[in-house]
Amino acid sequence: MRLEIAGAVIELVQGDITQQATDAIVNAANSRLAGGGGVDGAIHRAGGPSIMAETAAKHPNGCATGDAVVTGGGRLAARFVIHAVGPVYRDGRRGEPALLASAYRRSLERAAAEQCRSVAFPSLSTGAYGYPLDEAAPIAIRTVAAFLREKRGVDLVRFVLFGQRAFDEFVRAAREVEG
Repeated sequence: MRLEIAGAVIELVQGDITQQATDAIVNAANSRLAGGGGVDGAIHRAGGPSIMAETAAKHPNGCATGDAVVTGGGRLAARFVIHAVGPVYRDGRRGEPALLASAYRRSLERAAAEQCRSVAFPSLSTGAYGYPLDEAAPIAIRTVAAFLREKRGVDLVRFVLFGQRAFDEFVRAAREVEG
């Protein structure tokens, strides 16, 4: 699915984020930037050890929840990896929506600062961090759409979603923004 926002595009696809040839891909990182499973592990395996070495050298204190930091892309097709730290979901009433929106926005701000025209995102916080897809998808789509309306230099945001359920929830959220 494609959604046009102020001359930019949001794309929704199913696939492998490590295979995206966008200027940057976003990693669903933990606050220690220590690597892990899921998307994080896949990106580090595909990109090679230079990503972890750069992360450790540039960001020894990690990254706060709701923020993002940038490294090179190592062996990935993407030039950059933006390591975003989304919130662990508890009950949705402890600041999780604001922190999730911030992780998306800070990722886009970091991409724009690196002059990236295209960015690929996974669904942040919806794996091991337990954020319900039906709550996370609208936050992600609305946050990205608001950023694109500001015309900050990013022309394409592609959500690379794992599985049909995630894809369906993001399509539903995009249709709400579109309509």
